[in-house]
Amino acid sequence: MEKKILLLITKNRDLANNIEKEVNHNFTTAEVSSVHSGYSMALNLLPDVILIDYSSLGLESLKNLSSFKSTHFLNKSLLFLFGDLENKKILDNNFKDAVDGIIYDRGCYRSIVEEIEELIATQGCLTQYWKDSFMGLFNLLEYPVILLQDEKIVAMNDAFRNDFFITGRQQIKLTDLVVGRNKLKVSETLKKFVRGKHMKAVTKTSLIMNEKIREARITFSKLDKQLSGQMIMMINFTGNDFPLKEEVGSNSVEIEKYFSDYCKEEEQYFTKREKEIISLLCKGYKTREISETLCISAKTIEKHRANIIRRTHSGTILESIVYALNHNMIKV
Repeated sequence: MEKKILLLITKNRDLANNIEKEVNHNFTTAEVSSVHSGYSMALNLLPDVILIDYSSLGLESLKNLSSFKSTHFLNKSLLFLFGDLENKKILDNNFKDAVDGIIYDRGCYRSIVEEIEELIATQGCLTQYWKDSFMGLFNLLEYPVILLQDEKIVAMNDAFRNDFFITGRQQIKLTDLVVGRNKLKVSETLKKFVRGKHMKAVTKTSLIMNEKIREARITFSKLDKQLSGQMIMMINFTGNDFPLKEEVGSNSVEIEKYFSDYCKEEEQYFTKREKEIISLLCKGYKTREISETLCISAKTIEKHRANIIRRTHSGTILESIVYALNHNMIKV
């Protein structure tokens, strides 16, 4: 089972050491001695749980506590305070509504961990939130996309199911879709990619699709350097007209040429509202969250998304965002 991340903010070394021992099986822990440093570390780690030790830090150090929950990337982290029972009235009055829970010292480190685990079970955690967000975006992509563990397909988006006429939950390997003469090439490409230092790679092959053979360019990207064999793969059917280039992704010569040929100069600018929506999309906001933030309807947001795609002559909102970032059309 994948370990969750616990960020412990405390000056008490004894507390830190004992908490780390208690959560060792289920959590990877990080420790810092101030709330200011803890906030910076939290933005880098995106921890599932943040535990702040009031007993060693004091009331004055918690004046910026609200910043944790006001930051979009951290508002799904579970934020807990730890304190002595003698300070219960102060903590309840000042912080009850600012955190997900207050854990009081009852002389047992195990009880602290049990309270955290119980609240995680009832409220969920950041890890699952990001997985759900990723899968939501994964299914929205118009190109066929799959998640791989080595050669085994462990998840596929709707575009892939539709293009390859996949029904049910049959077990499929990537090489099952490759024309016989290219199976070895694709298999070797995957193995070299997994062992190599690069995070993305590209190759060209012929795929079998509903008893037809179609030329395709397939692009691989590792999910994480630490996750051996796990990667995401996007399929772009190109036919014989689309030359294979070493450049891939947002720096592709073909993409740049397309935009320079077909995008008029006056269309290289977004409206203020479009920039706001793109910025929020880059920060991970969903349509409902954008609607609440900007006080506009979901239908209006979809119209703006369509305009953004049209302005950049893109196939998807992701392509539009990549183009906007690469051409300094927005600041995130």
